[in-house]
Amino acid sequence: MGKGGNQGEGAPDREAPMPTFSWEEIQKHNLRTDKWLVIDRKVYNITQWSSRHPGGHRVIGHYAGEDATDAFQAFHRDLDFVRKFLKPLLIGELAPEEPSQDRGKNSQITEDFRALRKTAENMNLFKSNHLFFLLLLAHIIVMESLAWFTVFYFGNGWIPTVITAFVLATSQAQAGWLQHDYGHLSVYKTSMWNHLVHKFVIGHLKSHSPR
Repeated sequence: MGKGGNQGEGAPDREAPMPTFSWEEIQKHNLRTDKWLVIDRKVYNITQWSSRHPGGHRVIGHYAGEDATDAFQAFHRDLDFVRKFLKPLLIGELAPEEPSQDRGKNSQITEDFRALRKTAENMNLFKSNHLFFLLLLAHIIVMESLAWFTVFYFGNGWIPTVITAFVLATSQAQAGWLQHDYGHLSVYKTSMWNHLVHKFVIGHLKSHSPR
């Protein structure tokens, strides 16, 4: 059960203490119709909101009843912006005597992961090179054009066909990885531009439905 103090009668303007919860209580809320999770020791009820989660309800639902701090930081580029959506979902915090990690996790592995992530951040490994992705897209378009030009100019003999198949296979493989990066919104900070390029690559270059 949540544990919260009572507001004193002589201090009507003082905010009521935030309810506190134990891991035993939080881990009970890991059902499809009842989902709580913890981020930075804050407890959030995501039951109703999970269906509107941009990354899908399955991704966020996977952490129901658990600590999701590291996943939250890993999957969201602008943490300050995303925290605005968390405020209405806040229902309390971990009790002071409770560890930051739920009992199913190895604290040493978690600390090692956070140290590794911090090192990678300091090396700018999570920052995308926009020029690289632009050149990769141009490279794919050139290869696609070259393949179709080969068939158009040299005909459908077996040599032009083999060359075209090789070039198209290479460009399509590259386009597959490119749409993957854009589909995960990992190139531009603005989601709209990621979605636009993703739909162009997967819809026009790979002829797949983006849905």
